[in-house]
Amino acid sequence: MSIERAPGPKRSAETSQAAGPAAPGNAAGSLIDRVRRLDAVAALPRRYRLQVRAGLLEETLKLATYSAVTHLIIAAAVAYFFWTSAPQAYLLGLLAWVAVVIVAATYLTWRYLRTYASAVSPAGVRWGCRISGGLALALGLAWATMPVVLFAPADGDQRLIIVATVAGLISDAYVVGPLLSVSYLFAIPVILGSFVGLARCGEPVALSIGFLLVVYAIFVVVSVSRMSRLSRQRILDRVRVEEQSETIGLLLNEFEAGASDWLWETDATGHFQHVSTRMAEVLGCPVALLQHGAFEALLSGRGEAPPEADHSAELRDHLRQGRAFHEHLIAFRTPAGQRWLQLSGKPFLDQRGSFAGFRGVGSDVTQSREAEAHIAYLATRDALTGLSNRVVFHEVASEACAAAVSKAQGAPVSLLYLDLDGFKTVNDSAGHTTGDALLCQVGERLRVLLPADAQAFRLGGDEFAILHRGRDPAAAEALAEAAIRALCAPYSIDGVRAEIGVSIGIASAPGDAADPADLLRKADLALYSAKDAGKGRWKRFDRNLERRVQRWRELDEAMRAGLENGEMELHYQPLVSLQDGQVVGCEALLRWTRPGHGAVSPAEMIPIAESTGFVITIGRWALRLACAEALTWPAQMCVAVNISSIHFRLPDFFADVEAVLTETGLAPERLEIEITESIFLANTPHVLDNLRALRALGVRIALDDFGTGYSSLSYLTQFPVDKIKIDRAFVRDLSSRPECLTVIEAIMVIARDLHIDVTVEGVETEQQAALLRSRRCNSAQGFLYSPARPPGEVPGLVERIPRVALQAEQAVRAVA
Repeated sequence: MSIERAPGPKRSAETSQAAGPAAPGNAAGSLIDRVRRLDAVAALPRRYRLQVRAGLLEETLKLATYSAVTHLIIAAAVAYFFWTSAPQAYLLGLLAWVAVVIVAATYLTWRYLRTYASAVSPAGVRWGCRISGGLALALGLAWATMPVVLFAPADGDQRLIIVATVAGLISDAYVVGPLLSVSYLFAIPVILGSFVGLARCGEPVALSIGFLLVVYAIFVVVSVSRMSRLSRQRILDRVRVEEQSETIGLLLNEFEAGASDWLWETDATGHFQHVSTRMAEVLGCPVALLQHGAFEALLSGRGEAPPEADHSAELRDHLRQGRAFHEHLIAFRTPAGQRWLQLSGKPFLDQRGSFAGFRGVGSDVTQSREAEAHIAYLATRDALTGLSNRVVFHEVASEACAAAVSKAQGAPVSLLYLDLDGFKTVNDSAGHTTGDALLCQVGERLRVLLPADAQAFRLGGDEFAILHRGRDPAAAEALAEAAIRALCAPYSIDGVRAEIGVSIGIASAPGDAADPADLLRKADLALYSAKDAGKGRWKRFDRNLERRVQRWRELDEAMRAGLENGEMELHYQPLVSLQDGQVVGCEALLRWTRPGHGAVSPAEMIPIAESTGFVITIGRWALRLACAEALTWPAQMCVAVNISSIHFRLPDFFADVEAVLTETGLAPERLEIEITESIFLANTPHVLDNLRALRALGVRIALDDFGTGYSSLSYLTQFPVDKIKIDRAFVRDLSSRPECLTVIEAIMVIARDLHIDVTVEGVETEQQAALLRSRRCNSAQGFLYSPARPPGEVPGLVERIPRVALQAEQAVRAVA
């Protein structure tokens, strides 16, 4: 049952009088109508009356809903307290009456609020007020019987309960106070019933209670009246503000958007009532064709599926439901191409409060949409190669990894991490313009070779990535082979021929990783494994790579604490003259013993220290300690210290060496600094300056591991060195491979002509020593004489080695 009813024909006063006495129902209705005049809003402007009355009614209904449960509880409590002292039939009747009224009020309130949630009508508000007043009167009459029936026969305690209950019920007028008529129709019957109950009592105390009741009733009536006026004024202010906000909002939208915008208006049926010339120009239609046309037909008659950002479906829903909408984007296909419109609109009401249509503002935002689309494209693309960039890579990789680890989808994905080999050389020698052109060709070659289930990305610099979806690992490996072949082919850039290579690391999800960051990290480990293996190849990630990285990190952290805690020390391997067997010096070699882990090989430790820069700290410590310990040796002995090429790139390395010599008091000529040929690859000014300054100071420079790696005879003429140390690789096969001895002889000839001493490493037998002695090598070191020993054993080695060397030489001569 709906509260709203169609108003019937009005009856004149004469017709009412001719109809005879008013029926009881009509009499109640007339009473309610007369009381409703207390809520009159005739003094308000006509356009606000309906909204104000609807607001008062809505507030009253919402507040009354909260007090409904209270009335039921009070009725049940009265029945319980007076069950043995009052007529039980009356108590049950009272409880039933209150329950029926409360249930009816709750249901009708729900129906009203649901029916008129979006818009109200004059008939609905009128009948809502009438029914609310009727229910309030029915509830007030029910409670008015309580003091009439129960007060007179009650004892003192029960009368106290009745007085407290009546006082509380009268105060309930505040709850329904927004509609003053509803408050009066409920409270006045309760007040009158209380006077009747007091009159029936006939006791002197009834007069005192009656006086107090009069004072309380007057206070409640005055207070409720004032609250009703305040509520009416507050709702009126709210209605005015809403109306002003709507007007100001439309005006602001019109002025802020500028001259390119336009106003539009439809009637209640959705047909255009106002179409501007600007709107017709944008849509490419004559004004006459749009005028009186249906707005919804314009939205649905475009003949093609709308783009993703199009909100036409939502806008049609708003139009059908009469709801306001704001800045909805709509795409239209016009003779001039696709145009994007931005529409805002609000429903408006006629003088009777009925829905009269929509008014709104439209804008042509095609240019801004195109600019946004271009910016979005640039945000996801590498500007140089046109491939997807790192941002897109992380998005796509995240989705691919999520799908790979999902049991429902289970779609494995492989990441190919590419790093160009030799690109820096081309970029530095031919210029950045050539380098950029080379990267563009790399991107194009990747696009050409990619299958449908793969996507390429440029991550930055000369790093690229390929995401390949597929269950067959061999497919990813075949793609890596194809990429290597394609990218290693020569390039022609403005007539310049360029050649580069590529190394690739491969990792897969979910086998190797479950998220993109971990997948990229493990592909990076595989990439560096490929570079270590010689570049120009691909490697798959395996767990040993990760364990090696973990070991790397563990040693990096432990070596810092180890140096500080005294876990590192220097051992010394003798350098023995091949002519007389005397010890002419010792090479300082680093030894590190980790408590609980044992010895750590320098071959494992030094690369870690060089990669982190900690080798500088270790080198300074070793240099100072070696110089200090060499002071305890015979004066003719020197100490050789291996120094990383990183030290020579420091501008103040020479000053560090000079400070150590000054601090320890060691003569500069007793210090021999060993360097490797890799130092010359970074031929920076600091390297040459440090070398020249050290030699000028008197410090000897030895070139270690000569004959392997990047060896070049030009180093001996271009860079100042005092000694070369022939690598042990030539000595190991000295007796079985005559060409090794030939190489050593050639080196000796060059060294003698350049006045450079020669030390041979890795001498392990007296036969090797005899061959080298016969070729007039200056000195040797190796296990024949002694491995590296702690500093405390050096004096004993100095005494023992000459005797042992002499005995071994004599034994070889005797055999010969």
